[in-house]
Amino acid sequence: MSAPARGNGWLHGRTALLIAFAFSVMADPVSSVAYAIEAALHALHGHLPLLLGAMGLVVLVVALVVTSYHQLVGRFPEGGGAAAATGAALGDGWSFVPMGALIVDFVLTIAISVSAGASAMISYVPGLAPYRLLLALCLLVLVAALMWFGHMGRAVFALLTLIFLVAAVAVLVSVVNASPDAAATATAEAAETGLLHSAPLSVLLAFPVAMALATGVEAPSSAIAQLAQLDDKGRRSFGRWALWLTLGIVGTLTLALTASVVYLEIGLPGEDSTLVADLARAAASPGVFALFQGATALLLLSAASSSFQAGPGLLKALARREDAKGGHGVLPSMLGRTNSHHTPYVGVGLFLLLSAAVVAAAGARDQRLVLFYAVAVFVSFLMGLASMALLARRDGQRRWVVLNVIAAITVAFTLVMNLTRPAALGSLFATAVASAVLYSAWVRAGRPRGAAHAVAEAEAGEAASGDAELDQTDAGHGKPVPASVVAATGTAPHAVPSEEQGAPDERQPDERPEPQPSRTRR
Repeated sequence: MSAPARGNGWLHGRTALLIAFAFSVMADPVSSVAYAIEAALHALHGHLPLLLGAMGLVVLVVALVVTSYHQLVGRFPEGGGAAAATGAALGDGWSFVPMGALIVDFVLTIAISVSAGASAMISYVPGLAPYRLLLALCLLVLVAALMWFGHMGRAVFALLTLIFLVAAVAVLVSVVNASPDAAATATAEAAETGLLHSAPLSVLLAFPVAMALATGVEAPSSAIAQLAQLDDKGRRSFGRWALWLTLGIVGTLTLALTASVVYLEIGLPGEDSTLVADLARAAASPGVFALFQGATALLLLSAASSSFQAGPGLLKALARREDAKGGHGVLPSMLGRTNSHHTPYVGVGLFLLLSAAVVAAAGARDQRLVLFYAVAVFVSFLMGLASMALLARRDGQRRWVVLNVIAAITVAFTLVMNLTRPAALGSLFATAVASAVLYSAWVRAGRPRGAAHAVAEAEAGEAASGDAELDQTDAGHGKPVPASVVAATGTAPHAVPSEEQGAPDERQPDERPEPQPSRTRR
Protein backbone atom coordinates (compact mmCIF):
# COMPACT_ATOMS: atom_id res chain seq x y z
CA MET A 1 0.00 0.00 0.00
CA SER A 2 1.31 3.45 -0.89
CA ALA A 3 2.20 5.97 1.79
CA PRO A 4 -0.69 8.37 0.84
CA ALA A 5 -3.17 5.49 1.03
CA ARG A 6 -1.91 4.46 4.44
CA GLY A 7 -2.05 8.08 5.58
CA ASN A 8 -5.65 8.49 4.36
CA GLY A 9 -6.71 5.28 6.07
CA TRP A 10 -5.07 6.36 9.31
CA LEU A 11 -6.73 9.78 9.12
CA HIS A 12 -10.17 8.32 8.39
CA GLY A 13 -9.75 5.81 11.23
CA ARG A 14 -8.86 8.53 13.73
CA THR A 15 -11.73 10.71 12.52
CA ALA A 16 -14.22 7.87 12.95
CA LEU A 17 -12.84 7.12 16.40
CA LEU A 18 -13.03 10.80 17.41
CA ILE A 19 -16.65 11.05 16.24
CA ALA A 20 -17.60 7.85 18.08
CA PHE A 21 -15.79 8.93 21.23
CA ALA A 22 -17.02 12.54 21.30
CA PHE A 23 -20.67 11.77 20.54
CA SER A 24 -20.76 8.85 22.98
CA VAL A 25 -19.42 10.84 25.96
CA MET A 26 -21.83 13.70 25.26
CA ALA A 27 -24.88 11.40 25.47
CA ASP A 28 -25.46 12.37 29.10
CA PRO A 29 -25.35 16.19 28.73
CA VAL A 30 -27.29 16.08 25.44
CA SER A 31 -30.01 13.93 27.03
CA SER A 32 -30.26 16.37 29.95
CA VAL A 33 -31.93 18.99 27.74
CA ALA A 34 -35.01 16.77 28.05
CA TYR A 35 -35.49 17.99 31.64
CA ALA A 36 -32.99 20.79 32.39
CA ILE A 37 -34.81 23.57 30.51
CA GLU A 38 -38.09 22.58 32.09
CA ALA A 39 -36.46 22.58 35.53
CA ALA A 40 -35.33 26.18 35.03
CA LEU A 41 -38.82 27.22 33.91
CA HIS A 42 -40.34 25.61 37.02
CA ALA A 43 -37.82 27.50 39.17
CA LEU A 44 -38.89 30.70 37.39
CA HIS A 45 -42.54 29.83 38.12
CA GLY A 46 -43.30 29.73 34.40
CA HIS A 47 -41.91 33.22 33.68
CA LEU A 48 -40.83 32.77 30.06
CA PRO A 49 -39.08 36.15 29.49
CA LEU A 50 -36.37 35.15 31.99
CA LEU A 51 -35.86 31.61 30.70
CA LEU A 52 -33.36 32.45 27.98
CA GLY A 53 -31.26 34.49 30.40
CA ALA A 54 -31.21 31.65 32.93
CA MET A 55 -30.17 29.05 30.36
CA GLY A 56 -27.60 31.44 28.92
CA LEU A 57 -26.05 31.69 32.38
CA VAL A 58 -26.04 27.88 32.61
CA VAL A 59 -24.15 27.59 29.32
CA LEU A 60 -21.70 30.29 30.48
CA VAL A 61 -20.90 28.34 33.67
CA VAL A 62 -20.46 25.14 31.65
CA ALA A 63 -18.08 27.00 29.32
CA LEU A 64 -16.00 28.15 32.27
CA VAL A 65 -15.74 24.61 33.64
CA VAL A 66 -14.87 23.23 30.19
CA THR A 67 -12.06 25.79 29.85
CA SER A 68 -10.54 24.63 33.13
CA TYR A 69 -11.00 20.96 32.23
CA HIS A 70 -9.12 21.67 29.01
CA GLN A 71 -6.08 22.11 31.24
CA LEU A 72 -6.97 19.08 33.38
CA VAL A 73 -7.10 16.80 30.32
CA GLY A 74 -3.75 18.23 29.19
CA ARG A 75 -2.15 17.42 32.52
CA PHE A 76 -3.74 13.96 32.90
CA PRO A 77 -3.99 12.44 29.40
CA GLU A 78 -4.15 8.99 30.99
CA GLY A 79 -7.60 9.92 32.36
CA GLY A 80 -8.92 10.12 35.87
CA GLY A 81 -10.60 13.53 35.88
CA ALA A 82 -11.14 15.30 39.17
CA ALA A 83 -10.05 12.27 41.23
CA ALA A 84 -6.63 12.17 39.55
CA ALA A 85 -6.17 15.93 39.96
CA THR A 86 -7.21 15.81 43.62
CA GLY A 87 -4.87 12.90 44.33
CA ALA A 88 -1.94 14.69 42.67
CA ALA A 89 -2.56 17.97 44.53
CA LEU A 90 -3.74 16.80 47.94
CA GLY A 91 -2.93 13.10 48.23
CA ASP A 92 -4.78 9.86 47.57
CA GLY A 93 -7.05 10.19 50.61
CA TRP A 94 -8.70 13.35 49.28
CA SER A 95 -9.44 11.71 45.92
CA PHE A 96 -12.28 9.78 47.56
CA VAL A 97 -14.30 13.00 47.80
CA PRO A 98 -14.76 13.30 44.00
CA MET A 99 -15.07 9.50 43.76
CA GLY A 100 -17.89 9.49 46.30
CA ALA A 101 -19.51 12.37 44.43
CA LEU A 102 -19.27 10.43 41.17
CA ILE A 103 -20.91 7.36 42.70
CA VAL A 104 -23.85 9.47 43.85
CA ASP A 105 -23.95 11.16 40.45
CA PHE A 106 -24.06 7.78 38.68
CA VAL A 107 -27.01 6.65 40.82
CA LEU A 108 -28.89 9.90 40.20
CA THR A 109 -28.11 9.81 36.46
CA ILE A 110 -29.60 6.33 36.21
CA ALA A 111 -32.66 7.32 38.23
CA ILE A 112 -33.38 10.60 36.45
CA SER A 113 -32.70 9.11 33.01
CA VAL A 114 -35.18 6.23 33.34
CA SER A 115 -37.72 8.59 34.95
CA ALA A 116 -37.33 11.12 32.12
CA GLY A 117 -37.48 8.25 29.63
CA ALA A 118 -40.82 7.21 31.12
CA SER A 119 -41.97 10.85 30.91
CA ALA A 120 -41.04 10.97 27.22
CA MET A 121 -43.06 7.83 26.54
CA ILE A 122 -46.04 9.11 28.56
CA SER A 123 -45.93 12.42 26.68
CA TYR A 124 -46.47 10.48 23.46
CA VAL A 125 -48.87 7.89 24.90
CA PRO A 126 -50.76 9.64 27.74
CA GLY A 127 -52.60 6.42 28.53
CA LEU A 128 -49.43 5.16 30.22
CA ALA A 129 -49.58 7.92 32.88
CA PRO A 130 -51.20 5.77 35.62
CA TYR A 131 -48.30 3.33 35.29
CA ARG A 132 -45.49 5.89 35.45
CA LEU A 133 -43.60 4.34 38.36
CA LEU A 134 -44.01 0.80 37.06
CA LEU A 135 -42.88 1.90 33.60
CA ALA A 136 -39.77 3.63 34.97
CA LEU A 137 -38.86 0.62 37.12
CA CYS A 138 -39.32 -1.71 34.14
CA LEU A 139 -37.02 0.49 32.06
CA LEU A 140 -34.51 0.45 34.91
CA VAL A 141 -34.55 -3.34 35.14
CA LEU A 142 -34.29 -3.61 31.36
CA VAL A 143 -31.19 -1.44 31.18
CA ALA A 144 -29.60 -3.29 34.10
CA ALA A 145 -30.41 -6.66 32.53
CA LEU A 146 -28.77 -5.64 29.27
CA MET A 147 -25.58 -4.98 31.23
CA TRP A 148 -25.31 -8.74 31.84
CA PHE A 149 -24.49 -9.21 28.18
CA GLY A 150 -21.70 -6.67 28.14
CA HIS A 151 -21.50 -2.94 27.75
CA MET A 152 -22.87 -0.93 24.89
CA GLY A 153 -20.04 0.21 22.65
CA ARG A 154 -19.12 3.76 21.79
CA ALA A 155 -20.70 3.36 18.36
CA VAL A 156 -24.15 2.68 19.86
CA PHE A 157 -24.00 5.66 22.22
CA ALA A 158 -22.76 7.89 19.39
CA LEU A 159 -25.51 6.69 17.04
CA LEU A 160 -28.28 7.37 19.57
CA THR A 161 -26.87 10.84 20.23
CA LEU A 162 -26.76 11.63 16.51
CA ILE A 163 -30.33 10.37 15.98
CA PHE A 164 -31.55 12.62 18.78
CA LEU A 165 -29.69 15.60 17.35
CA VAL A 166 -31.23 14.99 13.92
CA ALA A 167 -34.70 14.81 15.49
CA ALA A 168 -34.04 17.97 17.52
CA VAL A 169 -32.90 19.85 14.41
CA ALA A 170 -36.08 18.73 12.63
CA VAL A 171 -38.15 20.18 15.48
CA LEU A 172 -36.18 23.44 15.43
CA VAL A 173 -36.66 23.77 11.67
CA SER A 174 -40.40 23.27 12.19
CA VAL A 175 -40.44 26.13 14.69
CA VAL A 176 -39.70 28.59 11.90
CA ASN A 177 -43.10 27.93 10.33
CA ALA A 178 -44.98 27.67 13.62
CA SER A 179 -46.75 30.35 15.64
CA PRO A 180 -47.83 30.60 19.28
CA ASP A 181 -51.22 29.06 19.98
CA ALA A 182 -53.76 30.88 22.07
CA ALA A 183 -53.79 28.45 25.00
CA ALA A 184 -50.03 28.51 25.42
CA THR A 185 -49.98 32.31 25.17
CA ALA A 186 -52.62 32.63 27.84
CA THR A 187 -50.68 30.33 30.15
CA ALA A 188 -47.47 32.28 29.61
CA GLU A 189 -49.19 35.62 30.23
CA ALA A 190 -50.79 34.32 33.40
CA ALA A 191 -47.35 33.39 34.72
CA GLU A 192 -46.05 36.96 34.38
CA THR A 193 -46.62 38.11 37.92
CA GLY A 194 -44.32 40.45 39.83
CA LEU A 195 -41.03 38.86 38.88
CA LEU A 196 -39.78 41.49 36.44
CA HIS A 197 -38.63 43.89 39.14
CA SER A 198 -36.38 41.15 40.59
CA ALA A 199 -35.31 39.54 37.33
CA PRO A 200 -31.58 39.19 38.17
CA LEU A 201 -32.36 37.55 41.52
CA SER A 202 -34.91 35.25 39.89
CA VAL A 203 -32.35 34.11 37.32
CA LEU A 204 -29.69 33.55 39.99
CA LEU A 205 -32.12 31.40 41.98
CA ALA A 206 -33.30 29.46 38.94
CA PHE A 207 -30.18 28.62 36.93
CA PRO A 208 -28.58 26.18 39.42
CA VAL A 209 -31.36 23.61 39.01
CA ALA A 210 -30.65 23.52 35.27
CA MET A 211 -26.95 22.81 35.79
CA ALA A 212 -27.67 19.18 34.92
CA LEU A 213 -26.25 20.25 31.55
CA ALA A 214 -22.81 20.32 33.19
CA THR A 215 -22.89 16.72 34.37
CA GLY A 216 -21.19 15.44 31.23
CA VAL A 217 -18.12 17.66 31.49
CA GLU A 218 -16.35 15.13 33.70
CA ALA A 219 -16.89 12.30 31.20
CA PRO A 220 -14.24 13.15 28.54
CA SER A 221 -11.54 13.71 31.17
CA SER A 222 -12.15 10.19 32.52
CA ALA A 223 -13.21 8.32 29.40
CA ILE A 224 -9.99 9.08 27.50
CA ALA A 225 -8.52 6.19 29.48
CA GLN A 226 -10.60 3.92 27.21
CA LEU A 227 -8.49 5.00 24.23
CA ALA A 228 -5.65 2.58 24.90
CA GLN A 229 -4.80 2.48 21.18
CA LEU A 230 -3.74 6.16 21.33
CA ASP A 231 -0.64 7.68 22.87
CA ASP A 232 -0.74 10.52 25.40
CA LYS A 233 -0.82 13.14 22.66
CA GLY A 234 -3.74 11.43 20.97
CA ARG A 235 -5.74 11.04 24.17
CA ARG A 236 -5.07 14.65 25.12
CA SER A 237 -6.29 15.81 21.71
CA PHE A 238 -9.38 13.58 21.73
CA GLY A 239 -10.32 14.63 25.26
CA ARG A 240 -10.08 18.31 24.45
CA TRP A 241 -11.98 17.95 21.18
CA ALA A 242 -14.72 16.07 23.04
CA LEU A 243 -14.95 18.80 25.69
CA TRP A 244 -15.33 21.64 23.20
CA LEU A 245 -17.65 19.70 20.89
CA THR A 246 -19.84 18.92 23.90
CA LEU A 247 -19.96 22.58 24.87
CA GLY A 248 -20.67 23.71 21.30
CA ILE A 249 -23.39 21.17 20.56
CA VAL A 250 -25.08 21.10 23.97
CA GLY A 251 -24.85 24.88 24.36
CA THR A 252 -26.26 25.58 20.89
CA LEU A 253 -29.01 22.98 21.24
CA THR A 254 -30.01 24.24 24.68
CA LEU A 255 -30.21 27.88 23.66
CA ALA A 256 -32.02 27.05 20.40
CA LEU A 257 -34.65 24.94 22.18
CA THR A 258 -35.01 27.58 24.89
CA ALA A 259 -35.46 30.35 22.32
CA SER A 260 -38.08 28.21 20.55
CA VAL A 261 -39.99 27.65 23.79
CA VAL A 262 -39.97 31.39 24.47
CA TYR A 263 -40.94 32.24 20.88
CA LEU A 264 -43.89 29.84 20.85
CA GLU A 265 -44.76 30.76 24.46
CA ILE A 266 -45.12 27.13 25.42
CA GLY A 267 -45.37 27.62 29.18
CA LEU A 268 -45.18 24.99 31.91
CA PRO A 269 -46.27 21.53 30.72
CA GLY A 270 -49.16 19.54 32.10
CA GLU A 271 -48.81 16.74 34.60
CA ASP A 272 -48.39 14.07 31.93
CA SER A 273 -46.20 15.93 29.45
CA THR A 274 -42.82 17.60 29.25
CA LEU A 275 -41.68 21.00 28.04
CA VAL A 276 -39.70 19.68 25.07
CA ALA A 277 -42.58 17.34 24.17
CA ASP A 278 -45.00 20.28 24.15
CA LEU A 279 -42.56 22.18 21.94
CA ALA A 280 -42.27 19.32 19.46
CA ARG A 281 -46.02 18.75 19.47
CA ALA A 282 -46.76 22.42 18.82
CA ALA A 283 -44.14 22.96 16.12
CA ALA A 284 -43.61 19.70 14.25
CA SER A 285 -45.63 17.22 12.25
CA PRO A 286 -46.90 14.05 13.96
CA GLY A 287 -44.12 12.04 12.33
CA VAL A 288 -41.38 14.36 13.55
CA PHE A 289 -42.99 14.47 17.00
CA ALA A 290 -42.96 10.67 17.18
CA LEU A 291 -39.32 10.57 16.03
CA PHE A 292 -38.31 13.18 18.59
CA GLN A 293 -40.02 11.43 21.50
CA GLY A 294 -38.62 8.04 20.52
CA ALA A 295 -35.11 9.43 20.10
CA THR A 296 -35.39 11.24 23.44
CA ALA A 297 -36.41 8.07 25.29
CA LEU A 298 -33.64 5.98 23.70
CA LEU A 299 -30.97 8.60 24.40
CA LEU A 300 -32.05 8.84 28.03
CA LEU A 301 -31.82 5.07 28.39
CA SER A 302 -28.35 5.13 26.85
CA ALA A 303 -27.33 7.73 29.45
CA ALA A 304 -28.58 5.37 32.16
CA SER A 305 -26.65 2.53 30.54
CA SER A 306 -23.48 4.63 30.52
CA SER A 307 -23.73 5.18 34.27
CA PHE A 308 -24.49 1.49 34.81
CA GLN A 309 -21.19 0.93 33.04
CA ALA A 310 -19.12 3.55 34.85
CA GLY A 311 -20.37 3.12 38.41
CA PRO A 312 -19.83 -0.64 38.84
CA GLY A 313 -16.57 -0.26 36.89
CA LEU A 314 -15.27 2.17 39.50
CA LEU A 315 -16.22 -0.18 42.34
CA LYS A 316 -14.51 -3.02 40.50
CA ALA A 317 -11.30 -0.98 40.15
CA LEU A 318 -11.31 -0.30 43.90
CA ALA A 319 -12.11 -3.88 44.88
CA ARG A 320 -9.70 -6.60 45.93
CA ARG A 321 -9.06 -8.95 43.05
CA GLU A 322 -9.57 -12.60 43.93
CA ASP A 323 -6.90 -13.59 41.41
CA ALA A 324 -4.44 -11.21 43.11
CA LYS A 325 -3.58 -9.69 39.72
CA GLY A 326 -4.80 -6.20 40.32
CA GLY A 327 -7.24 -3.99 42.16
CA HIS A 328 -6.52 -1.59 44.97
CA GLY A 329 -7.91 -3.81 47.72
CA VAL A 330 -10.08 -1.02 49.10
CA LEU A 331 -13.51 -2.62 48.66
CA PRO A 332 -14.69 -6.24 49.11
CA SER A 333 -13.61 -8.64 46.39
CA MET A 334 -17.20 -9.51 45.46
CA LEU A 335 -17.53 -6.09 43.79
CA GLY A 336 -14.81 -7.13 41.37
CA ARG A 337 -16.49 -10.36 40.26
CA THR A 338 -17.45 -10.47 36.60
CA ASN A 339 -19.40 -12.82 34.35
CA SER A 340 -18.28 -14.22 31.01
CA HIS A 341 -19.09 -10.85 29.38
CA HIS A 342 -16.75 -9.05 31.83
CA THR A 343 -19.68 -7.36 33.57
CA PRO A 344 -19.19 -6.69 37.32
CA TYR A 345 -22.62 -8.09 38.09
CA VAL A 346 -22.56 -7.49 41.85
CA GLY A 347 -21.85 -3.80 41.27
CA VAL A 348 -24.61 -3.63 38.65
CA GLY A 349 -27.02 -5.20 41.13
CA LEU A 350 -26.02 -2.68 43.80
CA PHE A 351 -26.59 0.28 41.49
CA LEU A 352 -29.89 -1.25 40.40
CA LEU A 353 -31.14 -1.40 43.99
CA LEU A 354 -29.96 2.11 44.85
CA SER A 355 -31.43 3.62 41.67
CA ALA A 356 -34.73 1.78 42.13
CA ALA A 357 -35.02 3.20 45.65
CA VAL A 358 -34.41 6.73 44.34
CA VAL A 359 -36.90 6.31 41.48
CA ALA A 360 -39.56 4.98 43.84
CA ALA A 361 -38.97 7.75 46.38
CA ALA A 362 -39.44 10.39 43.66
CA GLY A 363 -42.44 8.66 42.12
CA ALA A 364 -40.47 8.48 38.85
CA ARG A 365 -40.85 12.26 38.49
CA ASP A 366 -37.75 13.61 36.80
CA GLN A 367 -38.57 17.19 37.84
CA ARG A 368 -38.35 16.12 41.48
CA LEU A 369 -35.06 14.35 40.92
CA VAL A 370 -33.46 17.25 39.08
CA LEU A 371 -33.48 19.21 42.35
CA PHE A 372 -30.97 16.67 43.71
CA TYR A 373 -29.00 16.18 40.54
CA ALA A 374 -26.48 18.97 40.05
CA VAL A 375 -25.06 18.80 43.58
CA ALA A 376 -22.81 15.74 43.72
CA VAL A 377 -21.12 16.40 40.40
CA PHE A 378 -20.44 20.00 41.44
CA VAL A 379 -18.64 18.72 44.52
CA SER A 380 -16.44 16.75 42.12
CA PHE A 381 -15.93 19.85 39.95
CA LEU A 382 -15.01 21.94 42.98
CA MET A 383 -12.38 19.45 44.13
CA GLY A 384 -10.96 19.13 40.61
CA LEU A 385 -10.79 22.87 39.94
CA ALA A 386 -9.30 23.71 43.34
CA SER A 387 -6.70 20.97 42.83
CA MET A 388 -5.82 22.25 39.36
CA ALA A 389 -5.36 25.75 40.83
CA LEU A 390 -2.92 24.31 43.38
CA LEU A 391 -1.01 22.37 40.71
CA ALA A 392 -0.84 25.44 38.46
CA ARG A 393 0.45 27.50 41.38
CA ARG A 394 3.21 24.95 42.01
CA ASP A 395 4.24 25.25 38.37
CA GLY A 396 4.14 29.06 38.39
CA GLN A 397 1.32 29.23 35.81
CA ARG A 398 -0.39 32.39 37.00
CA ARG A 399 -2.97 32.64 34.24
CA TRP A 400 -4.18 29.10 34.89
CA VAL A 401 -4.26 29.81 38.63
CA VAL A 402 -6.54 32.80 38.04
CA LEU A 403 -8.80 30.89 35.65
CA ASN A 404 -9.12 27.87 37.93
CA VAL A 405 -9.81 30.03 40.97
CA ILE A 406 -12.54 31.92 39.07
CA ALA A 407 -14.03 28.62 37.90
CA ALA A 408 -13.86 27.16 41.42
CA ILE A 409 -15.58 30.22 42.91
CA THR A 410 -18.30 30.03 40.25
CA VAL A 411 -18.85 26.33 40.91
CA ALA A 412 -18.91 26.94 44.67
CA PHE A 413 -21.49 29.71 44.20
CA THR A 414 -23.65 27.42 42.07
CA LEU A 415 -23.35 24.68 44.66
CA VAL A 416 -24.36 27.05 47.48
CA MET A 417 -27.33 28.34 45.48
CA ASN A 418 -28.46 24.75 44.90
CA LEU A 419 -28.16 24.01 48.60
CA THR A 420 -30.70 26.73 49.38
CA ARG A 421 -33.23 24.09 48.34
CA PRO A 422 -33.71 21.49 51.10
CA ALA A 423 -33.91 18.67 48.57
CA ALA A 424 -30.31 19.30 47.49
CA LEU A 425 -29.05 18.69 51.03
CA GLY A 426 -29.93 15.02 50.60
CA SER A 427 -27.58 14.73 47.65
CA LEU A 428 -24.80 16.47 49.56
CA PHE A 429 -25.34 14.14 52.53
CA ALA A 430 -25.21 11.09 50.26
CA THR A 431 -21.96 12.39 48.74
CA ALA A 432 -20.45 12.82 52.20
CA VAL A 433 -21.51 9.31 53.23
CA ALA A 434 -20.16 7.70 50.03
CA SER A 435 -16.85 9.56 50.33
CA ALA A 436 -16.52 8.65 54.02
CA VAL A 437 -17.23 4.97 53.33
CA LEU A 438 -14.59 4.85 50.60
CA TYR A 439 -12.04 6.69 52.71
CA SER A 440 -12.64 4.43 55.71
CA ALA A 441 -12.28 1.34 53.54
CA TRP A 442 -9.02 2.74 52.15
CA VAL A 443 -7.67 3.34 55.65
CA ARG A 444 -8.65 -0.17 56.77
CA ALA A 445 -6.92 -1.59 53.69
CA GLY A 446 -3.65 0.01 54.76
CA ARG A 447 -3.85 3.16 52.62
CA PRO A 448 -2.71 1.54 49.36
CA ARG A 449 -1.08 4.09 47.09
CA GLY A 450 -2.36 4.98 43.64
CA ALA A 451 -6.06 4.85 44.54
CA ALA A 452 -6.53 8.27 42.93
CA HIS A 453 -6.13 6.56 39.56
CA ALA A 454 -9.07 4.18 40.12
CA VAL A 455 -11.39 6.23 37.90
CA ALA A 456 -8.95 6.03 34.99
CA GLU A 457 -8.41 2.33 35.58
CA ALA A 458 -12.17 1.74 35.65
CA GLU A 459 -12.51 3.37 32.21
CA ALA A 460 -9.49 1.49 30.88
CA GLY A 461 -10.98 -1.74 32.18
CA GLU A 462 -14.22 -1.05 30.28
CA ALA A 463 -12.23 -0.69 27.07
CA ALA A 464 -10.62 -4.06 27.71
CA SER A 465 -13.96 -5.73 28.49
CA GLY A 466 -15.04 -6.10 24.90
CA ASP A 467 -16.16 -2.65 23.82
CA ALA A 468 -16.12 -2.59 20.04
CA GLU A 469 -13.29 -0.46 18.75
CA LEU A 470 -13.94 1.57 15.62
CA ASP A 471 -10.33 2.32 14.93
CA GLN A 472 -9.16 -0.61 12.77
CA THR A 473 -6.24 1.17 11.17
CA ASP A 474 -2.57 0.19 11.40
CA ALA A 475 -1.59 0.05 15.05
CA GLY A 476 1.96 1.19 14.38
CA HIS A 477 4.48 1.55 17.15
CA GLY A 478 3.54 4.67 19.06
CA LYS A 479 4.13 5.36 22.69
CA PRO A 480 3.21 2.69 25.22
CA VAL A 481 -0.09 3.10 26.98
CA PRO A 482 -0.16 4.50 30.52
CA ALA A 483 0.67 2.29 33.45
CA SER A 484 -2.90 2.65 34.70
CA VAL A 485 -4.21 1.09 31.49
CA VAL A 486 -1.77 -1.78 31.69
CA ALA A 487 -2.66 -2.40 35.32
CA ALA A 488 -6.38 -2.41 34.60
CA THR A 489 -6.32 -4.46 31.43
CA GLY A 490 -3.37 -6.73 31.91
CA THR A 491 -2.22 -5.92 28.39
CA ALA A 492 -0.44 -3.11 26.66
CA PRO A 493 -2.01 -2.65 23.22
CA HIS A 494 -0.05 -0.80 20.59
CA ALA A 495 -0.73 2.90 20.42
CA VAL A 496 -1.98 4.57 17.30
CA PRO A 497 0.88 6.81 16.19
CA SER A 498 0.51 10.53 16.38
CA GLU A 499 0.82 12.78 13.36
CA GLU A 500 4.58 12.67 13.62
CA GLN A 501 5.35 8.96 13.71
CA GLY A 502 7.59 8.15 16.62
CA ALA A 503 8.00 11.80 17.61
CA PRO A 504 8.38 12.49 21.32
CA ASP A 505 5.32 13.73 23.16
CA GLU A 506 6.05 17.39 23.68
CA ARG A 507 4.00 18.78 26.54
CA GLN A 508 3.14 22.38 27.13
CA PRO A 509 3.80 23.79 30.60
CA ASP A 510 0.21 23.10 31.63
CA GLU A 511 0.42 19.51 30.45
CA ARG A 512 2.94 18.07 32.90
CA PRO A 513 1.25 15.22 34.76
CA GLU A 514 2.36 14.50 38.26
CA PRO A 515 4.43 11.31 38.61
CA GLN A 516 2.14 8.37 39.28
CA PRO A 517 3.03 6.51 42.47
CA SER A 518 3.37 2.79 42.30
CA ARG A 519 0.57 0.82 43.88
CA THR A 520 2.43 -0.57 46.83
CA ARG A 521 1.19 -0.48 50.38
CA ARG A 522 2.78 1.82 52.86
